[in-house]
Amino acid sequence: MTDPNHDHVGLSDTFASRRYFQKFEAITRHLGRVAAVLETEGALNSNEVRILARYVLSLAFTFRALSMKYLLAGRDTGQFFGSLTMDNHESGFPAASELMVMANDAQQAERHLEGMPSVADLKRQMIEQIVGAQEVPTRLQFALSQRLYYEELQRGNLFWVRNDPVAEWQGGAFPRTTFRLHWAVYDSQVNLPTIYLMELEDTGATALPKDTRRWPEVQAHLMGQSLGGLKLLTIARGFDQSFDDLHPKRLRRIHLGPMYSHSYTRQSGPLREVLAEAKAPPGQDWTLAATFEDLESERVETERTGWFGTVEREVFALDPFSGRGVETGATRMERMIILPERPFQVLSEKNPPGFAGVRKFVVSPGGRVLRY
Repeated sequence: MTDPNHDHVGLSDTFASRRYFQKFEAITRHLGRVAAVLETEGALNSNEVRILARYVLSLAFTFRALSMKYLLAGRDTGQFFGSLTMDNHESGFPAASELMVMANDAQQAERHLEGMPSVADLKRQMIEQIVGAQEVPTRLQFALSQRLYYEELQRGNLFWVRNDPVAEWQGGAFPRTTFRLHWAVYDSQVNLPTIYLMELEDTGATALPKDTRRWPEVQAHLMGQSLGGLKLLTIARGFDQSFDDLHPKRLRRIHLGPMYSHSYTRQSGPLREVLAEAKAPPGQDWTLAATFEDLESERVETERTGWFGTVEREVFALDPFSGRGVETGATRMERMIILPERPFQVLSEKNPPGFAGVRKFVVSPGGRVLRY
């Protein structure tokens, strides 16, 4: 088995760490604009855009909290503190272990804040040290950064390693109600955020979110199956077989990443060459890939159960072109990349194989998004 730590590096330079977080701050803003373009095209509906925006925003909050935690990385703070661990080979995102530690810190944020001076007190002490002792107040800066980190954790709404399913009523009434479920994970195998959406029909006697027996079982089942290595067909069929009165009509999975950057990552392939040749200025040296997978129910078959009972089972439609459906386990799969203008120009000139069918969203310094 490959040691995942082999592909992890620590950002121990102060300015490199800050540029890294600034890069993701820009990327998360652009993701919202790309989602708006997809809604205009009909690729996403308004509810799906709202859900996607919710997870992207929570991801932005997570990066902001981590940026506070590691604000003084590489500086002498009087104690060994370490640096952000990122996956520089597969994903370009922080290692999942960073989010696990952050979840533990969040549980104790209130206790930490109670024992810390206030932001105003720390700033006053910093001014006194600068004016009185004429010293750089590095240790006080570190204390302030940790104070701000725990305040971010206390505000909540962050993206965790596990973001449990939420059910939203879509319409209908007993005996057949429609719900949309959504949940997300930070896949620890590839260090990437992944978002799931499922539309289902509920023929149970009690509405799913209010069913004290089924709802916890559904949540546990879906979280246990939220693995990037599993095909959507495997997840949907397993769900359909496990719950006789829940009928999955559509399952969508959105992979955000990898993020490519010539300054920070060591992925192989055409995008690495494009970024190396682009020599983009700070803030534009990146490309974010995203993959949308969709699985839809084609028809329903009735299956006998017990002596006299019957249940509905979904038959899912697979991609009919070139037999790819068997390989992908999805009705369709779409890949896209988001990148600034300079890398896009080089990509267009080089025109590497395999990118003809990849949708390209180009962002300008002003934030405008164009689709190619």
